[in-house]
Amino acid sequence: MIQEFTNTPYDKLKVGMEAERKRLVLADDLYVFANSSGNLNPLHLPREDGDGDGLPEAVTPSMWLAAQISAVFGNQLPGPGTLYRSQDLEFCGRAFAGDEVVTKVVLTAKEPDRVARFHTTVTRVSDGAVIVRGEATVFAPEHPQSFKADDIPGLTVRRHKHFDALIDLAGPLPAIPTAVVAPEEANSLGGALLGWDHTLITPILIGDPLKIAAAAEEIGRDISGLEIIAEPDHAKAAKLGVSLVHEGRAQAVMKGHLHTGQLLGAVFAREGGLRTGRQISHVFVMDVPGLEHLLLITDAAINIMPDLETKVDIVQNAIDLAHTLGIAEPKVGILSAVETVNPKIPSTIDAAVLSKMADRGQIKGGLVDGPLAMDNAIDVDAAKTKGIKGLVAGRAEILVAPNMEAGNMLAKELTFVAHAEAGGIVIGAAVPVILTSRADDDAARLASCAVAALYQSNRKP
Repeated sequence: MIQEFTNTPYDKLKVGMEAERKRLVLADDLYVFANSSGNLNPLHLPREDGDGDGLPEAVTPSMWLAAQISAVFGNQLPGPGTLYRSQDLEFCGRAFAGDEVVTKVVLTAKEPDRVARFHTTVTRVSDGAVIVRGEATVFAPEHPQSFKADDIPGLTVRRHKHFDALIDLAGPLPAIPTAVVAPEEANSLGGALLGWDHTLITPILIGDPLKIAAAAEEIGRDISGLEIIAEPDHAKAAKLGVSLVHEGRAQAVMKGHLHTGQLLGAVFAREGGLRTGRQISHVFVMDVPGLEHLLLITDAAINIMPDLETKVDIVQNAIDLAHTLGIAEPKVGILSAVETVNPKIPSTIDAAVLSKMADRGQIKGGLVDGPLAMDNAIDVDAAKTKGIKGLVAGRAEILVAPNMEAGNMLAKELTFVAHAEAGGIVIGAAVPVILTSRADDDAARLASCAVAALYQSNRKP
């Protein structure tokens, strides 16, 4: 939205003139201010307990409130071209994230050299309390001027609130016993221990005890309270992890420092593996900055060139996972390069068939539409521009890629270009399989554990 501001030059100012501006204090505002000012006082950070009382405070920084006065001067009265000379402030109350405040300036005097004096206040709307008061002098603009704010860069806060919500949702659940295969270096062991710290999983460590001990020492952790099963051979360790599931001792399997193929070989084995009657697939669960919901992407790790029958299971797996994450009726966009059916592009035909299968109840529990190109799958304006209607277009919560290459590139582009966090699990097996990557950070590893715990605890038999 383009905003236009017009000033009032010094010679047009009259004592008694006033202007005001209303603003809702957002949690994101506090993070932006912390980054721009360098003030990392935990009292001002929405999820931190700054005074030790066990509750986050989210106190709005006083200088953020003062900046609202500056905004009235710069935008409204006198408006564009105004510069501060001085400002005195008395902070007589507090605002918090979620409060609405009104900032008001009143012209009290005009002085030589284009100096204008103002009384300034910031008032909390909920109770009418004045929380900031003071006097300001500014250099008013000499000439009339208008300004269109049509080229101001926007800001996206990398806060990952959706992952925070997942971890909070999984927190009350009992920790699921998890066979962690070859946690023999710092990252893989640390990821499992992070899930343990948050009571999401109870790790059973399978691998070379000396390497596991060395990794624990490197990260400064005591693992004496955890079960360790000695098996230095990675292929055998993977089979042991799977066997713990059959014995009822584990409810999830987690990849450590071994090749993905070695772990999945044990999971896929026809004899003694974890196959069910459904195709196994991987789902990335992504927290994308600026997107107001979780985004699931599938399949980006297991099925290289899935046929239509396999895609049915891929879609159903993702819908089932979404249900366990609290999405009651997930919106599923079947991706292709275009949004119209084209016989020369096989993925568009698969997308149309999958959509119709969902309409006929052959895929259950979600709204499925396709083919959709990436833009009109997740952006409402793009969908409207192209005349694409429906409940999914522009609002997709699950994106189904035409093949593994496309899915993998999409997930990694969001991770490394858009700064998304990406967790995820393999589903369709008897229990969830947590596939971590050496490039995953703590947030991604923790989110993957939370997703596995929610899926295992909430899925329907």
